[in-house]
Amino acid sequence: MRSEPMDISHLDRTIDEYHAAAGELMRGNARPMKKVYSQLDDASLANPFGPVARGWHEVAKALDEAATYFHDGTAAGFERVAAFACSDLAYIVEAEELRARLGARKEVTPFTLRVTTVLRREDEVWKVVHRYADPITRERGPESVVPEGEKFPGTRRDGVTI
Repeated sequence: MRSEPMDISHLDRTIDEYHAAAGELMRGNARPMKKVYSQLDDASLANPFGPVARGWHEVAKALDEAATYFHDGTAAGFERVAAFACSDLAYIVEAEELRARLGARKEVTPFTLRVTTVLRREDEVWKVVHRYADPITRERGPESVVPEGEKFPGTRRDGVTI
């Protein structure tokens, strides 16, 4: 079965609510993000703070935990990189420009997250079913994927040492 791409403007209200929820998360409030999220067992969240949360119970717990890291913040902007929608599924890829007092820091710090969000129509309402976010916004070498302390030189197939 082939899905035909659709204009995603019908998702504008949902995406605006989702963006507002991201701003609330930067103030330590997870409730609005939990409201726009699917509460079904296949919901998932991959945030920069830990392993993938699977199922609504884990996602809600991960959102509550993430909210404790952010204070006095805001969502400063969202740069759309890509988007797609069909009748009951959509995704957006964005760079989120955020500001918050992180953890025990005293000052508000700007930061950017690279985010992929999958939305699904549930009972005629669009919900976030998956969110992946990480702080990688610049090119990095292949060694960056190996945790510090576990790095060792290797050789690519073309003979270049990495």
